Amino acid sequence: MNDPLGDMLTRIRNAQLRGKSTVNTPASKLRAWVLDVLKGEGYIRGYESTTGESGHPELEISLKYFDGTPVIKELKRVSTPGRRVYAGVKDIPSVRQGLGIAIVSTPSGVMSDAAARTANVGGEVLCTVF
Repeated sequence: MNDPLGDMLTRIRNAQLRGKSTVNTPASKLRAWVLDVLKGEGYIRGYESTTGESGHPELEISLKYFDGTPVIKELKRVSTPGRRVYAGVKDIPSVRQGLGIAIVSTPSGVMSDAAARTANVGGEVLCTVF
């Protein structure tokens, strides 16, 4: 797998299209950090570390719905392994005039665009969520 984070985002999108309540993805620190941001911003209910059938660690993500529609309307990968996208603190994108968030990997950790602006740090723009 070349893009583990992109794979997780695709699994979340596909599970929401099918109306699933939970989705499993292989565990990694970066995925857990991104899920922490999504949970903190209220886009998912939460996640748990579990062990899969093959014995490998997995993350079980609880998806969030409002009146039967997914809370996450749009989930896009910005920086890919073949094309990294970096932004200074002044250049961090604003998603849908501030209604969505951009998840940024900074030297201070993975955080939302608003938290990165508050901390006055830039970094790699991982994905956007609306």
